[in-house]
Amino acid sequence: MIGCMDVAPSTAPNDDPAGAASAERERILDRTAELALRIGVGLEADRRLLVRAPLEAAPLARRIVRAAYRTGAPYVHVAWSDERVARIRFLEAPEGSFEELPPLHAEAMETMAERGWAFVAIDASDPELLVDADPARVATARAAASRALAGYRRHVMANRAPWTIVAAPTPAWAGQVFPEAPAAEAVDRLWAAIATATRLDEEDPIAAWSTHLDALAVRTRYLNDRRYRALRFTGPGTDLTVGLADGHLWNGGAGRTPDGTSFVPNLPTEEVFTAPHRERTDGVVRASRPLYHGGRRIDRFELRFERGVCVSARAEVGQEVLDRLLDTDEGARRLGEVALVPVGGPIERSGTIFRNTLFDENAASHLAFGQAYRFCLDADGEDDAAVRARGANESLMHADFMIGHAAVDVDGVAESGDSEPLMREGRFVLS
Repeated sequence: MIGCMDVAPSTAPNDDPAGAASAERERILDRTAELALRIGVGLEADRRLLVRAPLEAAPLARRIVRAAYRTGAPYVHVAWSDERVARIRFLEAPEGSFEELPPLHAEAMETMAERGWAFVAIDASDPELLVDADPARVATARAAASRALAGYRRHVMANRAPWTIVAAPTPAWAGQVFPEAPAAEAVDRLWAAIATATRLDEEDPIAAWSTHLDALAVRTRYLNDRRYRALRFTGPGTDLTVGLADGHLWNGGAGRTPDGTSFVPNLPTEEVFTAPHRERTDGVVRASRPLYHGGRRIDRFELRFERGVCVSARAEVGQEVLDRLLDTDEGARRLGEVALVPVGGPIERSGTIFRNTLFDENAASHLAFGQAYRFCLDADGEDDAAVRARGANESLMHADFMIGHAAVDVDGVAESGDSEPLMREGRFVLS
């Protein structure tokens, strides 16, 4: 649950009141703030900024606030959240109370998006915070939040406002990624892993990101030139054909707002992605990594699709959570995204399972249940019926799950029905 309050930039010499941050962590915090503003949202002097941050990420949030004001932002608003308060609600609140979301929060988010604010979200979540909470309560609350924030989501999913997500470790998260390490060491190791994943360990991270975004743009242009009708994924436990939406557009790396601001929604990002056709996915697929949804883990799961609908879903871990995810609404059983990620990238190469979709989805090619991105059809200005007629899916949710690895091949299927290699052993083979 996110509350809104103002925070003035800190004037203390050390933003970590416990004084526990190492010099290296201080450097990473500063670089993360710079990355979020320069690459993440492309902040300019006249743009206002909303920072959404959990309490445990306060040191990073304060650095972002300070850097934004020094860039010339006229106002920075911080919306704080507390996972432990959310957990208390799921465990203690009365039945029938999980449809509520404070209306002022949703209205403020939509108004800010309409007025062209930039949005930075800091992800510092505990992957298993809600492991003992009722999945029905969590699913109901998530659906209620999605409905309340539908107006805001329409703006950001149409690229009308610059937005980005960055991460900051917490002891709970770090302890699950590196369970064998003492608490302080685990946090430092997770900071180091995040720095590698986001290229902050490069001599010049901003230059490294510019080069990386150029490479993603090359792949995007190639795929848009090929105009495939479908993609076929084959590998152990997987033989899946994903039809693509009519007039689909591939995207990767940076997006662009109508006023020309370049922004990168996810830091890190290794993907190129587009919108599947909601009725044209058939076959079976096996997930290659765990999915963490609503604070619960779904692992070792297989799915079967017929005419775009997931008709069978079996998980060795988290079956109930998977079932509730798919029952969110009618669109939750259909695909809203297909993304290609080559093996050998910094996240996959690290061998780290982050237990966080922001990172794990960028280690492997993936699909997403639920809502499609309108900008993947260049559909801004079209009404919902026209977008739906082109095959874009609609849902209250969007949940990515990973399917790629070194044993998975991908073929592009042309309008003629002919196929050509697109990825072999997890790597692009672009002609």
